[in-house]
Amino acid sequence: MTRPEPTRPDPRASGLVHRFGRVPRLVHWCTAALLGCCLLTGAVLYLPALSQLVGRRRLVETVHLYAGLALPVPMLAAVGSAAYRREARALNRFTAADGAWLRANVRFGAWRRARERARVAGAVGKFNAGQKLYAAFVAGGILVMLGTGVIMQWGAGPLGALPVAYRTGATFVHDLLAYGLLFGVLGHLWMAAADPSARLGIRTGLVPAWWAAQEHPAWLAAPAEQPPDRPVSSDAARPPR
Repeated sequence: MTRPEPTRPDPRASGLVHRFGRVPRLVHWCTAALLGCCLLTGAVLYLPALSQLVGRRRLVETVHLYAGLALPVPMLAAVGSAAYRREARALNRFTAADGAWLRANVRFGAWRRARERARVAGAVGKFNAGQKLYAAFVAGGILVMLGTGVIMQWGAGPLGALPVAYRTGATFVHDLLAYGLLFGVLGHLWMAAADPSARLGIRTGLVPAWWAAQEHPAWLAAPAEQPPDRPVSSDAARPPR
């Protein structure tokens, strides 16, 4: 007599739902580490006070260069993952509900925002419009930073010198976009610090069901995704008081 194979518990039964797979989480953390390295080393190269404090300018330049060249690698390497492609399609798809969500969040007046949010809450899918815009900004910023960085590094090299105007423009765009990415990342961290359930999702792949119903009800109503990678404490399923 053979013993039946153990089945993994349904996360919905314990108050948890699967949100992110292993590959999308790895891409997120690898890209975050590389972008953070670029911003930190760029600050050291750009600000004289930090440059004098850290020293080793040539080493910092080398780390900055190779971290910048490696920025697109995690996303390109994950293209073969169906889970990652599914997340990318969801981030790249704007709907009428996203426009309503943006209008609800930029209007002035707390009562009006609350009323509008209640009206569009049921249409928010896996990602809200703000998350989609931030992802598009970071992805586009990485490509622009890569292109301008290549011009700055090799634009005057032996393979053919570009006009000075091109190199000057690339430097200006590179520096200006670095400020934009810095403020964008700081805003992202500030919002993540205020949402422990979202942080749990990007760390473990699971989020509380009450949080999903509150923030992404249309996604929660969709068919369940893959089972969780590992169990999470049931304390995470309890809504805040």
